[in-house]
Amino acid sequence: MSTQLRLLRIDASARREGSVSRQLTDQIIAHFKDAKVVTRDVATALPLIDTNWVGANFTPANDRTATQIDTLGLSDRLVAELQAADVIVIGTPVYNFSVPSTLKAWIDQIARAGVTFKYTENGPVGLLTGKRAIVAIASGGTEIGSDIDFAGRYLEHMLGFVGITDVTFVNADQLGAGAKEKLEAATTKINAIAA
Repeated sequence: MSTQLRLLRIDASARREGSVSRQLTDQIIAHFKDAKVVTRDVATALPLIDTNWVGANFTPANDRTATQIDTLGLSDRLVAELQAADVIVIGTPVYNFSVPSTLKAWIDQIARAGVTFKYTENGPVGLLTGKRAIVAIASGGTEIGSDIDFAGRYLEHMLGFVGITDVTFVNADQLGAGAKEKLEAATTKINAIAA
């Protein structure tokens, strides 16, 4: 008996209409017809971590006050969504050579020592192993993978940091020149991933 594939969809574009990264993510999700999809739209800003959050996070779980438990409540939910997913599909634009601040806020909420990664004598080890990530990334002028790409390289590093090393990128980059061809190439890659 097979189990239903669980997908976590994360959208980061501030644009609800006309977003290339959202369109690509729609195409990717469409290939997982029988999957259970949980959607997290981080364009609606998540709270930034602050001194109370850090204090709660560094307090051992059994010693946390009710206020500290409440402070970490959203983070716990975001981590649970990630832990439950078999496949994580992230759709993001490149803003000023990096990821949108709202996606960085999501990363700050889910990167938790002892929960999604741990420290060892050989350095940090990710705890979210056995998962796959597909990242749909769009840019107007930044070439993904280039020296000025602080979005794609950062996402690949952070996903690996928490244990997700099976990462595929679907790039629609440098759309300021030759957008039609770039979008067609991205669609071809999506179809190849699905096959």
